[in-house]
Amino acid sequence: MTVYFTSVATAKGGREGSVKSSDGIIDLKLSTPKPNQESTASNPEQLFAAGYSACYDGALNLIAQRQRVKIDSSVTAKVSLLKDESDNGYKIGVVLEVEINGVSQEKAEELTHLAHQFCPYSKATRGNIDVEIITKAI
Repeated sequence: MTVYFTSVATAKGGREGSVKSSDGIIDLKLSTPKPNQESTASNPEQLFAAGYSACYDGALNLIAQRQRVKIDSSVTAKVSLLKDESDNGYKIGVVLEVEINGVSQEKAEELTHLAHQFCPYSKATRGNIDVEIITKAI
């Protein structure tokens, strides 16, 4: 396999620590979200949501471009930390809300299906976490 690039980040202190990328672009405090409390720091689920939404939207636009379809899209990733009853631990679940302007609902659903097959995040999570995709042509 050809490596195109490698991103590097280091976390210290777990969910109550910090994370910093090797280039310093990401330099964040981390904290565990608490119900009914506004957070002043990021968390791993938020970072995963940012990465997945960007990656998926990129895959979606590449698929549309290859089909010579002009779209305008946005992807909102909702990443939840869930109680895992099988081992009394935790797992994550994802809902991707995809809005596509410029095509019919049927075509939008086709594009989101193809993007889910192509997106590196989708490939990495396939069979490991539940991912629900909600597609809306606007």
